Amino acid sequence: MAVLNAAAHDAPEAASASASRPAAVSVSVSVSVSVSVSAPEPGSEPVLRSAAWFGEGETGGHLRAFSHRSRMSQLGYLPEEHLGKPVIAILNTWSDINPCHMHLRERAEAVKRGVWQAGGFPLEFPVSTLSETFQKPTPMLYRNLLAMEAEELLRSYPVDGAVLMGGCDKTTPALIMGATSANLPAVFVPAGPMLRGHYRGETLGSGTDLFGYWDEHRAGRIGDCELAGVGRGLARSPGHCMTMGTASTMTCVAEVLGVALPGSASIPAVDSAHHRMAASAGMRAVALVREGRVIRDYLTRESFEDAAATVFALGGSTNALIHLVAMAGRAGVELSLADFDAISRRVPVLANVRPGGEYLMEDFYYAGGLPALLAELAKAPGALHPDRPTVGGATLGEHLAGVEANNREVIRTVQEPCDPEGGLAVLGGNLCPDGAVIKYIASRNPALLKHTGPAVVFDSYRQLREDIDDPALGITPETVLVLRGAGPIGGPGMPEYGMLPIPKYLLEQGVTDLVRISDARMSGTSYGTCVLHIAPESHVGGPLALVRTGDPISLDVGARTLTLDVPEEELERRRAQWRRPQPRYQRGYGALYQDHITQANHGCDFDFLARPGHDPQP
Repeated sequence: MAVLNAAAHDAPEAASASASRPAAVSVSVSVSVSVSVSAPEPGSEPVLRSAAWFGEGETGGHLRAFSHRSRMSQLGYLPEEHLGKPVIAILNTWSDINPCHMHLRERAEAVKRGVWQAGGFPLEFPVSTLSETFQKPTPMLYRNLLAMEAEELLRSYPVDGAVLMGGCDKTTPALIMGATSANLPAVFVPAGPMLRGHYRGETLGSGTDLFGYWDEHRAGRIGDCELAGVGRGLARSPGHCMTMGTASTMTCVAEVLGVALPGSASIPAVDSAHHRMAASAGMRAVALVREGRVIRDYLTRESFEDAAATVFALGGSTNALIHLVAMAGRAGVELSLADFDAISRRVPVLANVRPGGEYLMEDFYYAGGLPALLAELAKAPGALHPDRPTVGGATLGEHLAGVEANNREVIRTVQEPCDPEGGLAVLGGNLCPDGAVIKYIASRNPALLKHTGPAVVFDSYRQLREDIDDPALGITPETVLVLRGAGPIGGPGMPEYGMLPIPKYLLEQGVTDLVRISDARMSGTSYGTCVLHIAPESHVGGPLALVRTGDPISLDVGARTLTLDVPEEELERRRAQWRRPQPRYQRGYGALYQDHITQANHGCDFDFLARPGHDPQP
């Protein structure tokens, strides 16, 4: 057995093995976290799914098997390279237009190296990239498309297991959703956060400081040259946002769910540990095939409860709630907004990371990363389920044994948390009968968390952008800004419009926050007193469609309520006058999307993908 020792901040490391039969390998992460890669016993090799395509040996099987072997020869592969070996699909979301994943083409080679070392045969599949930074109107419109693509690739090709490579916001849930429905052995490889940003001696966080400096520019406090400098200093390397935005939140979710290697989520994209982690994932994928462990073995009710608790302990993205509901649904686990709120009330915020805190993901990694946070969270009674399995080959509790944080400013203790309750709250009330979400830990004015004010309503983001600075609207610090028409269907795709801009003339007066409500999402790197995900959305006749400028709206985060203070008789009159907008799409994927998308409280999955049932193998 080869045992590889790593520094406290190192990723899983891989060891070389015999080409004829891989040796057993224990792969170290952090202090005493290990990943098991065991050699198969002679005669214990499982029946491989890929054998249905290739037959037995070089001449066995049927005509189609002969044809498949012939085409593998056409690709330049020797029979000895792949016949009788676990075939591992590497689903790679690399592209030239996705800076978060610009290194994954190279990293796929490390995954292949691990697969080969463990005695498997890797095949790389390019899949949709879903670049958060460029795709319009929002990659959320296409999350389910990538999930469908991943599922059908894994189902229809001669593969026995998979390595899923993603990290930019929607790629993580999409790949896991698709792999869950296909239900093969699978390991997720996080893309990793980019390096810290810098500008004139100040540390910058992607997204969070972009929004902040943009408002400073709008208010006239910095000029064009300064803004250009900030833009160049915000993103300095490959990798996803290094704040606790949706990308970092969701890769941490993958790790705590048990489908990514322990310690992998926070490794910076350019760190050499990231190469080693990718190789380890390839090795582990082969081991999972030999062990007969499929992805649903790890996606249980307990693992999703732990993932929700982790999101709150991280002060993570509001988007995680939508994705977790959808991911759980694919695994046959029912997860509701009420479950999230109950967990939030008993879980403290431990990660002092922007936008809710001070530090960035690189600091979080050096402080011990997610294993250190989970080891601390486990000290809170009932916060985690330590006895459940993970793809690392041991239970969650075994992986966390002996792990401690290296910096208590970055990862706080349960006795001295950043906040005694999770940084997110689920709201109810007559304005959001099916729920709404607020990341109250990111509020810039805590006094607004219990507030009543008059609404100023915008029917579209275009109208908001064009009119927000008009003094004639009479927006004051007491105003509640309302955006509708930005939900799953109305957006379309529920874009990240929820951090509604503050009028320029208020910014100039030093106003940094207003109560803002919408049926949109917002970037996980955003901040402010923003109520999001109002369900049902206005486009399908939810109460948000009935709000008029001047209506009083009351927000009470402590009481978990969002209320439109208008008599029910008046609301009924408005409801009778309301007419549903015309469908946005006439054909194609957009028409499929609008006909089958579910609302935010149900995860925005397609109804035909979320329903239970099994499809036959090809």
